[in-house]
Amino acid sequence: MTTQSTQTAATEPQHGAEIIVPLNRLKASDKNARKTPHSPATIEAFAASIKAKGVLQPPVVEIERNGEGAPTGAYLVTIGEGRRLGLRLLAKRKAIKRTYPVRCIVDAENDAHEISLDENVTRADMHPADQFEAFKRLAEERGYGAEEIGARFGVSAHVVRQRLRLGAVAPALMQTYREGGLTLEQLMAFAVSEDHDRQEQVLGMIGPHTPAYAIRRVMTETKVRADDPRARFVGVEAYAEAGGAVLRDLFTEDGGGWLEDASLLDRLVIGKLDGLAEEVREREGWKWAEAYPDFPHGLGLGRVYPEKVERSPEDEAAMTALAEEYDRLISDNDSAEVLPPEVDARLEEIDAALQAFGDDHAYRPDDLARSGVIVTLSHDGVARFERGLVRLEDALPEPEDEAPEQGREDAGDAEATAPATSGVASGAAEADEGLAPLSEKLVLDLTAHRTADLRDALAADASMALTVVVHAFALQVFYPPYDQPTVLQLRLSLTGLERFAPGVCEGPAGRRIADRSEAWATRLPNEARDLWAVLVDMSGSDLLDLLAHCASLGVNAVRDPHDRRPGAWAQAETLATALGLDMTGTWTATAASYFGRVSKARVMEAVEEGVSKTDADRLAGMKKADMAEAAETLIAGKGWLPPLLRTAPPQVADAGEEAASPNEDAYPFAAE
Repeated sequence: MTTQSTQTAATEPQHGAEIIVPLNRLKASDKNARKTPHSPATIEAFAASIKAKGVLQPPVVEIERNGEGAPTGAYLVTIGEGRRLGLRLLAKRKAIKRTYPVRCIVDAENDAHEISLDENVTRADMHPADQFEAFKRLAEERGYGAEEIGARFGVSAHVVRQRLRLGAVAPALMQTYREGGLTLEQLMAFAVSEDHDRQEQVLGMIGPHTPAYAIRRVMTETKVRADDPRARFVGVEAYAEAGGAVLRDLFTEDGGGWLEDASLLDRLVIGKLDGLAEEVREREGWKWAEAYPDFPHGLGLGRVYPEKVERSPEDEAAMTALAEEYDRLISDNDSAEVLPPEVDARLEEIDAALQAFGDDHAYRPDDLARSGVIVTLSHDGVARFERGLVRLEDALPEPEDEAPEQGREDAGDAEATAPATSGVASGAAEADEGLAPLSEKLVLDLTAHRTADLRDALAADASMALTVVVHAFALQVFYPPYDQPTVLQLRLSLTGLERFAPGVCEGPAGRRIADRSEAWATRLPNEARDLWAVLVDMSGSDLLDLLAHCASLGVNAVRDPHDRRPGAWAQAETLATALGLDMTGTWTATAASYFGRVSKARVMEAVEEGVSKTDADRLAGMKKADMAEAAETLIAGKGWLPPLLRTAPPQVADAGEEAASPNEDAYPFAAE
């Protein structure tokens, strides 16, 4: 027995020997210090590397022995378990045989657990910068593409593209990153553009704690975001086909990008709008059609509206019969998951027949002959058509034998035709103002938005609108003229809000008001002398709805320092509470709408209220523009509103009128 053991030991591989072991004879060692399993991605990377280059570093193994100490013919992998798993994955995929020969090093003297631990503890990963530059070198010197590099290292082509982009940043940035002067997130923000000169210029502008989003904003400040309304309207593909360059961000999940040629994009927008304008003019027969990127407020345009089409009794009967048949077919087949072919075909026939009768409302031929349409770009990147606009020279003269009255054209859509001025241009507040009062221009802007929402909310509540009107009447009948604190302008002076807050009519409330105005205009006659006959036949509910709409247009809660009405402003707060006004869905605090127009202290106050004091404190050392941008990002989705736009809950409002005017210290003229 002793002689046999001696002979076996003599034939065993010695310590440090290099041997060839079939893959199926390599086993995992229970002495391996790494107890956390390798991730699938790691095993995939080992397999890709071995497939492309073979096993570069031979595993270290020890001889497996049975209970009597005799070799079993298998070997336990002490160092290199990841390589063994990568080989097994290749064998499973039949890329290699199960008996694939693996070059191994035998360790028969050291403790297996200790050398396994040593292997994992005493090594250091290469600096990411070295990895980025190494990938770039492979691409440049070997001509490998992202897909081939990814296949050789077991990573996705997208990850390779990211590393190649990082490896291509300016040498000054890479050196700063190596020295710890930049974080990886900051380096990725710089890498959004491949312009080395711009990268180095911005590097000299930023501080060590500048957030990545601020760097990315500065790197792309002359470019147009891919989600800009203009880009969505034209289409990124159409812009690229026209020769425009697109800068893609490889480091965001949505792959967002920027259009680099803003002037080309603007030309494409105008060209497409012009085409739509000419198309609608020819198709619908307008006198003129013009295209503008933004609606040209201030042109003093009047407006005409479509009228109900008078149909013959025969046509009315035919349309009624078709509509009833359509409804009956839908009702009879309501439970069917799929309509029978004959029913589906008949429904299409009915639909085509009804469409052949034309729209229920249409413009009169003489109105078409003197009015036009303006095509503009809406905030969501869709073309908007404003029809029935009448130029001053095309307006019909007032009859000489009748008293002057406010015609439909002159009233029109006050919100759509109000002149815009430059009196609300934003200006950055000084950094040392502290909690300074808001500027008059910003107060006008904010309260104009509040007025639009009050109008919209009041129009949706006919009962409340009736209460407001009765309240205004009672004040004038029973109280002295100097004591009439009402928000309602009873004479219905239609105050345009665009001159206080450009763009307010494009907001959600403004568009709903405009749509509601147009819907009512189509139901009412063009001539004022015909209005009474229409109203006499109108139902009570329709009259209340019309009253609510008209009353809502008379609301004016704009805090204009040149038109001081403290009683009316206080009643505006009472009305907002009664309506349950919530502006979180129609107004959002951004750098442009608020943060860039107030002091640093107010920006930090907003972030502390809407997010946390910790986040507010992080903004303290930033420049004003960066602070405003950071605040916009932090506040996004939080529903924060400045005090002027907040609505007090009923229990607070009932405490007295003093509670109805929030933060009067910010708006000193409101307290008079």
